[in-house]
Parts: sequence; C-alpha cells; structure tokens
Amino acid sequence: MSTEMITLDVREDINQGREPLSKILSTASQLKPHQKLMIIAPFEPVPLYHVLGSQGFDHDATPRGDGDWEVVFKRKGEASDQPESDPTSPEIHGNNEAETHEIDARGWEPPQPLIKILETLGNLPQGGTLQARTDRRPIHLFPHLQERGFEATSEEQEDGSYITRIRHKQ
Repeated sequence: MSTEMITLDVREDINQGREPLSKILSTASQLKPHQKLMIIAPFEPVPLYHVLGSQGFDHDATPRGDGDWEVVFKRKGEASDQPESDPTSPEIHGNNEAETHEIDARGWEPPQPLIKILETLGNLPQGGTLQARTDRRPIHLFPHLQERGFEATSEEQEDGSYITRIRHKQ
C-alpha cells in the first residue's frame, strides 16, 4: 500500500491570528494507517511534537529556505516505540475514574497550558474531572472543549490565578 500525504498549511491561519491547533488535532485523529500529515508553518511548531507524540506520532521537521517549516507526522510503528513515561507530561493525580486529576500550569507561557490541558483530556475517563490551575482565564480553551464534548467552569482565586474544572458532558 502506498503512503498518502495529507498537507495542512497553517501559515494563513497563524498570520490571521487564528489558532490552528484544533484543525491539526482533528486532521491527525482522522489519519488512516497509510497516511502521513505534513504541517506547513511559519515557525517550528515544537509544542506540537509533544502533543502528537503522545497520540502515537513520530515527526520529521525540515526548515524551508523561506523561513517556514515543513513537519511530517506519521504513526509510530510499534507500541514499544513509545516511552513508558514522559517526564515533561503534566502531573496527574488520581487512580479511578471518579477522582479529580490536577494540572498546575501556572508560570507556563501560552499556548503550553492549552496544549497540556487538551492532551491530558485525551486520557480523562468518563466520570473523571480535570482541574487545571492557570495564570489567566483560559478563554481560548472553551471552544476546544465544546468541540470535544467537555464542559467547564472557571473561577478566579484570591491569588489571581484561575481554577478550571473540566468534565465530559452528561
């Protein structure tokens, strides 16, 4: 079976101030085993490496002569290719699906809190809650949650940080 390349050029989205993460994650989730995803971006999308890597993708990045980057993502061949644990992953507390999982993303530069929260939600069991603490109200997170079938509440704390509680829609 031949390999098919799906190309997603996000330069215009970024230049227009639109967040391409949702489009990238949606396209990657729909890839078939014989397909690869090429992202063309105006910068090296380093945070994306970890996000898609945690979803089973390897990447190969190439700078273009015009300053843009081409990054090809393909599914990892074997489950054993994946590390058992990643020290850069957010800390998750809790052992059963009714418990609350926590991420403390204070001090992280955008878009890292958004990326880590969405990445962690991929493993949130039904009935579980993710509690994320951030420096700012995560307004860009809410449309992504809606698309993925989650609901959230966000409350400002006395120290100026925000706690956002996220769970699957009932």
